[in-house]
Amino acid sequence: MNFVSYNIQYGFGLDGRYDLARIAASLEGADVIALQEVTRGFWRNGFADMVADIAALFPDYFWVYGPACDTHVEGDESGLRPRGTRFQFGNMVLSRWPILSTRTLLLPRSRTIGKINLQRGATEALIAAPREAVRLYSVHLDHVSADERIRQLHFLNARINAFVQEGGSLTGGSELDLPEPPLPEDYIIMGDFNMEPESSEYCALAGAGGGYYGRVARIGTPVDAFAALKAYVPESYSWMDPEDHGKRMHLDYCFVSCGLEGRLKSARIDTQSVGSDHFPVWVEIGD
Repeated sequence: MNFVSYNIQYGFGLDGRYDLARIAASLEGADVIALQEVTRGFWRNGFADMVADIAALFPDYFWVYGPACDTHVEGDESGLRPRGTRFQFGNMVLSRWPILSTRTLLLPRSRTIGKINLQRGATEALIAAPREAVRLYSVHLDHVSADERIRQLHFLNARINAFVQEGGSLTGGSELDLPEPPLPEDYIIMGDFNMEPESSEYCALAGAGGGYYGRVARIGTPVDAFAALKAYVPESYSWMDPEDHGKRMHLDYCFVSCGLEGRLKSARIDTQSVGSDHFPVWVEIGD
């Protein structure tokens, strides 16, 4: 199965052009797609309904959208912003197979003064993959503060690990003649983490490295797919400054539960894609 994560920056590429078709083309061949920075009613991209437009570009896929930020936008006389417009900002998941249930986990945050700080979320999708159900999270962490990201990661990891005990978006469905969704222990976390490898935030999620044994695999601690596959290359990056292409950072990741580590096949970053300031992060998981 081919999984890909892509922060699509409201649809704007490195050249400043809004083009969802080229974003879709760069995701060809993916079985499951995790997107971040998907908007509705945003003035920067002409108030586009990116959710509907992306869904139309993938007519054979199932999809869910989790808007972590949802605010009212006043209309204007031009009609570009009709009355009742809402600005939504969040994550999207698309899948070749049915998405059995979904939740958007709202990540903890603190109020900033002057610096934009949108509500961030992790959109959970329980997918009916051919072999067994798979649990995927499309994640977008805070960009302002490492401390904020650490709090978000602690919260997220706790909720992911509590899934089997808590259940997903529905439990006890038999009361309403609804099927009980499966409760897979294994999971995949993909997205824009706004952190660099081996940073304090990274270690808060993946565990500290170094010491006599190095980073030890533990139940409840996600595994970095790229690190497990030794897929990092010197000066690896997944983001590029549109104004200065020499400024690059590795901000996007795929983490998996310990139970999936042995099924990891390959991992790569498509730095030839120009549809966003981020690049698609691909991971293949075998049977």
